[in-house]
Amino acid sequence: MSEIESIRKRMASSQHTARSVVEASVNAAEKLNDTLNAFLQIDRAGAVKRAEEIDKDSGPLAGIPIAIKDNICVQGMQTSCGSRILGDYHPPYDATVIERLLGAGAVVIGKTNCDEFAMGSSNENSAFGAVKNPWDTSRVPGGSSGGSAAAVAAGIVPVALGSDTGGSVRQPASLCGVVGLKPTYGRNSRYGLVAFASSLDQVGIFARNTEDVARVLGIIAGRDPHDATTADVPVPDYTPELSADLKGARLGFPKALFGEGLDAEVRASVESAVAVYRELGAEIVEVELPHAQYSIAVYYIIATAEASSNLARFDGVRYGFRAEDAPELRQMYRKTRDEGFGPEVKRRIMLGTYVLSAGYYEAYYHKAQQVRSLLKQDFQKAFERCDAIITPTSPTPAFLIGEKVDNPLAMYLNDIYTVTANLAGIPGLSVPCGLSAGRLPIGFQLLGSYWSEPTLFKLAHAYETAQPFTERPPIRSE
Repeated sequence: MSEIESIRKRMASSQHTARSVVEASVNAAEKLNDTLNAFLQIDRAGAVKRAEEIDKDSGPLAGIPIAIKDNICVQGMQTSCGSRILGDYHPPYDATVIERLLGAGAVVIGKTNCDEFAMGSSNENSAFGAVKNPWDTSRVPGGSSGGSAAAVAAGIVPVALGSDTGGSVRQPASLCGVVGLKPTYGRNSRYGLVAFASSLDQVGIFARNTEDVARVLGIIAGRDPHDATTADVPVPDYTPELSADLKGARLGFPKALFGEGLDAEVRASVESAVAVYRELGAEIVEVELPHAQYSIAVYYIIATAEASSNLARFDGVRYGFRAEDAPELRQMYRKTRDEGFGPEVKRRIMLGTYVLSAGYYEAYYHKAQQVRSLLKQDFQKAFERCDAIITPTSPTPAFLIGEKVDNPLAMYLNDIYTVTANLAGIPGLSVPCGLSAGRLPIGFQLLGSYWSEPTLFKLAHAYETAQPFTERPPIRSE
């Protein structure tokens, strides 16, 4: 059952009040944060005050506690992006997705830890320390939205928001055993989301079941005059068709993506999920994505190029951290950025500046954009033969903290299955499908054509009904 619906029913029957629900969530966040480091700010006073003002019938999310990744603006709360360069920045406005959540009655309990400026696959790049995976605190939760994923997995909140530029919602969802959605590019507003790579970023959603993800998407999605990249496409009610029959559905199986580099337990779990879909009446068809093999190279050219441009605004002049003892302006710029940014952000800024520089633009950035177009065409051809494509979400279960920090290439390869959706602009949904022998979550990913979120939700809900993932991590709220 939807956790949102369950909470709403308990409040309607007077078993709980909005205040009691929110206080329980805040208590859990405070209790577990020393262990998980999932939150950078917990707003007990603000959350309780808002809960007291909420009438139980004041919206579809009335009294529902929610956590927000710390690169999404919430008025009056810190927005650090996991970086020291933003200092004690508190935005004077709400992101559009936050406005819509608050309008539906949701209560923001805090801001979650993340890789600095959303750059990372393990949440080890945060200036405020790594987030720990609630299934095993010696392991990463995934990144960059690891704090939000851990908060949902541990039962602190039923729903959290993250951002997904190359898999930063779906990969931590897989490693933490929850559902994670990256919607179609343009489905959700990016107004108030601190930009990393503007042609790739999307606000995404975490929950422990597909129905809750669908409910929240229906609230936050849609055209926004503040963001010209949002599409003027109607937002449907995503929940009525969740239980639709799968007979006649066609699920694409890209055999080439199940080869070298994929952990054997992950392969077995995802192939078992394919067998479940076959039993549910779906037709499994082989599809080809010939240019997917270039996706990591293409992504780390385009994303770093856009990052180098977007992060130029952090210079110590207008807001955030400013280095001291700099006698002139140019030195202040250099010292501020050197002291304020962490090593991974610096690496990506340098890479992006290089590929955009004179003499290299055509060879790298322009060529990457051409391959990106070919990848989009691959998906278009594949979706002529199927309704959605199934792949692993991550090549391995959660790895040890510190295991890959000194090997950037190995870290970047964790995104090999997820970056394709961002490059093509299509939606992707990660769904838990079992545990490894070491009791670490494994997830599969469903990819669909533009605006096909209803299809992904239907497929995911059918799998959840047939193979419910009821396991919970050892570190969780009671």
